[in-house]
Amino acid sequence: MVLREAVVLAAVGLSAGLAAALATTRFVASFLYRVKPTDPTALALAAVILLSAALVAGYVPARKASRIDPVTALRID
Repeated sequence: MVLREAVVLAAVGLSAGLAAALATTRFVASFLYRVKPTDPTALALAAVILLSAALVAGYVPARKASRIDPVTALRID
């Protein structure tokens, strides 16, 4: 459940970021050297890196949550 929530949040963020990146292509073009603002390879590579970081960031709490006994966790709350 924890990992799924992290993936959903990452997917929402990636889709919003992709839309923002495509909407600001003229502004971003002045900062890029030898890369088009709509280069699919660069956009895909950035998306993969960000999704990988989100998966790693979600895996650590998910691993900790899976090691706790559910009865103990319910008693604490």
